[in-house]
Amino acid sequence: MFDIRHETPFDVPAREALLDRCFGPDRARKTSERLREGREPAEGLSLVADRDGRLAATVRLWDVSAGPGRPALLLGPIAVDPALQGVGLGGELMRETLSRAAALGHRAVMLVGDAPYYRRFGFAAEAVRDLWLPGPWEAGRFLGLELAPGALAGAAGLVSATGRLRRRPEIAELIRAAA
Repeated sequence: MFDIRHETPFDVPAREALLDRCFGPDRARKTSERLREGREPAEGLSLVADRDGRLAATVRLWDVSAGPGRPALLLGPIAVDPALQGVGLGGELMRETLSRAAALGHRAVMLVGDAPYYRRFGFAAEAVRDLWLPGPWEAGRFLGLELAPGALAGAAGLVSATGRLRRRPEIAELIRAAA
């Protein structure tokens, strides 16, 4: 049994270690990372799955624009502990994340990933055909999903970061949170 919950600051070391195991040390060089650098994830959309207090999976969504003046989310990374892959946890986490994003009023989600895997959730390259990312990407791996009908209709231009800038906590805040 897995518990899907909001990520806390105490999850960060385990999340980072999981991402390193799943994607390797070069993961920060990906184009999607340019849209996440120095930004906070979208409010309420950083989730983890744990079992018996051990982090098993993670996903975050980020505020971006799908061309000028068109709010959207960028999903990623999503990762599942390699020892737990194949049990459906990634799909469960994905469905929960998309459900929460829709409930919060978000209208579209984009990602760079494996099209055959993400197709089952409704993602398609056609949805983002007139958009481009700030760096190299494979066109067949840049995918979009409308959470609201027409949310990506006519979307064109550069995908850019719009999320809140990351604020580093003061040591006193960390101590209070740990108490």
